[in-house]
Amino acid sequence: MVYRISIAGVRFFDKQQAELNKLGIDPSRLPPGQYVTDRFPVLHAGTVPKVDLATWDFTVDGMVETPRQWNYQDFIALGEGELTADIHCVTKWSKFDTHWKGVPVATVMETIRPSPSATHVLIRAEHGFTANLPLADFTREGNLFAHTYDGKPLEPDHGWPLRLLSPHLYFWKSVKWVRGFTLLDQDVPGFWERNGYHMYGDPFLEQRYWGD
Repeated sequence: MVYRISIAGVRFFDKQQAELNKLGIDPSRLPPGQYVTDRFPVLHAGTVPKVDLATWDFTVDGMVETPRQWNYQDFIALGEGELTADIHCVTKWSKFDTHWKGVPVATVMETIRPSPSATHVLIRAEHGFTANLPLADFTREGNLFAHTYDGKPLEPDHGWPLRLLSPHLYFWKSVKWVRGFTLLDQDVPGFWERNGYHMYGDPFLEQRYWGD
């Protein structure tokens, strides 16, 4: 698959870099082909789910010594971390210095003891949505199951009551409405990956689609 960027498109991205320099922001923070926005665009497949916290659960299974299931209050009570990070959507917008609070992925992992053979995770969410990540990327320092954005509970459009935050990858990997994950010994494509998106999704390598 071949993609071509027009001269006007090149000029636009060059202008973005120049504007960041004027603001004293290191332009290397912006991946190639991205533009910076102060907005927080809403993008997802399907409808926003109607979540009942009374019946909500978070389940971890697969290649773990101790499969677990929590209700919402018990899961939130596992602990709290904070992360300020730049986020990059595959649709080419980036937003700098976003601030999140949530349960650290590392804290969850401490409760389940993954099998030494586990190499990947498949994140599960409402509506049967899934996304895949290598275990090393999933457990990267700072990653959260976020419940708070910019000091306020997540909006339903942005993943309330819980979303994964793994900001070093394109933002479709930071799954909204997350309900758990399965540990695997191989890489299995999730929803978007089965439909043409890259299996890994590094924004600085522009790994947007199959073949990138």
